[in-house]
Amino acid sequence: MYHQDVMLFENISTDLWVAVAMLTVAGLAAGAYSLRVLFKGRAQFDRVDRQGGSALLNKGTMEGAYWFLQPFAKLLVYLRITPNMISWASFVFGAVAGACLAVGHFGSAAFFGTISALLDALDGNVARVMGLSSDAGEVLDAAVDRYVEFFMLAGITIYYREIPVLMCLALMALIGSFMVSYSSAKAEALHVDPPKGSMRRPERALYLLLGSALSPVTIPWLERVREFPIALAHPMIFALGLIGVLANVSAAERFWNIAKAMRAREADVLEARRRVAATVLTASGTEDESGHEEKLAH
Repeated sequence: MYHQDVMLFENISTDLWVAVAMLTVAGLAAGAYSLRVLFKGRAQFDRVDRQGGSALLNKGTMEGAYWFLQPFAKLLVYLRITPNMISWASFVFGAVAGACLAVGHFGSAAFFGTISALLDALDGNVARVMGLSSDAGEVLDAAVDRYVEFFMLAGITIYYREIPVLMCLALMALIGSFMVSYSSAKAEALHVDPPKGSMRRPERALYLLLGSALSPVTIPWLERVREFPIALAHPMIFALGLIGVLANVSAAERFWNIAKAMRAREADVLEARRRVAATVLTASGTEDESGHEEKLAH
């Protein structure tokens, strides 16, 4: 028992140092971007403008993240690292992050998950600069995004396997995440503008990574005495609850708006057909009257 407690303390200490280092880097990056905004104004990016911000992830935060990544994008272009290589690297780091979550290494999971997320943000930028943008590349990028998200949420589901309520919460976050992504894909397939809403992939990734990074900070303070065989990791529970509830609500709202747009489109089509039919009938009636008048004249 003593040996297990020592091992647990060492794991928490390692994850804690990793988490503190990551949060420090994030704080320095935010400070640097704040100075940039103060002296030069906000950085503008087409992708951020297209996606837009939301109540859970504002546009300024997204612009700051893309601004921070620009030197790394230039370095990758200089090294001739292709977008597909970046996507596959994101896949690998996402899988490692999921494995770390499954065994309770939250700080390490946050580290590898953040690298995966940053690589995901870089591949499109590198593709545009190198002139390698393609539909096939977008398919790979979308597939990797789904797998990485599954790895992380499946990992945390495995971690909470001994606590059914929390395992169900993780599964709720998983289905909500996939349904939000599916609603966007369905809208595009039906040629409907994807509905705006909360808990898109950048937001889900941010809160999941924050939950991972903050958990090693709270575990030593809030969970000195435990009722369960594993650490609960309260920030992770909060992140899962937020994603699980808001993602499913957002998905339902998106599907409702898609169905509403399709009904409006179908109504327009029926109205157009009705007008065509009325025009044809009117023209046919006019021809019949003309023919009748000609017969009377003879």
